[in-house]
Amino acid sequence: MYERLLNDSGFYRLLLQFDKDLTAATRGMGCWRCGKALHASHYTRKPRGLPTGLEEDYCERFSFCCADRECRKRRTPPSLRFLSRRVYVSAVVVLVSALRCGATPRRLQYLKDLVGASPRTISRWRQWWTQTFPETSFWRAAPGTLMPPLERAQLPACLLERLAGDPRDQLLALLRYLKPISTASPVQAG
Repeated sequence: MYERLLNDSGFYRLLLQFDKDLTAATRGMGCWRCGKALHASHYTRKPRGLPTGLEEDYCERFSFCCADRECRKRRTPPSLRFLSRRVYVSAVVVLVSALRCGATPRRLQYLKDLVGASPRTISRWRQWWTQTFPETSFWRAAPGTLMPPLERAQLPACLLERLAGDPRDQLLALLRYLKPISTASPVQAG
């Protein structure tokens, strides 16, 4: 079921629309330091793992710079499309990592063929999910709300399984949950 989402152009367009909404809200807040207006200063991206035809929609990571020449602080909105600075889009990092749980060499090859990520890259994602992510302040604040506790070795698959709905709803809910770690900028509520 999750494999279908990896090639669902409509899902990726929905993520783009959510990012545009988050971007508009962020811009309306102004500079986090001085409160002045923000100017567009988007980052160029060359994301991997997208279905064909979406590259142009995903070629920018929305971001802003304070309009005040004395301040110039950057504010990058949270994103459902990008998970921090990773080259692969967030949905691919989450789903391939979840599908990787209990992987065999054959399954690794299947995942590589599906999104183009090498087994080494997929292993790095798994290491991030099982070793780095559980040590973040974001995650350390979460376990009290997740009962019974989740098993590190099964991240992110066990997170997806806890969320309600069909696979599309589960992935969308998880990407929304992870949006605070998609940016280093102060994140607005909501």
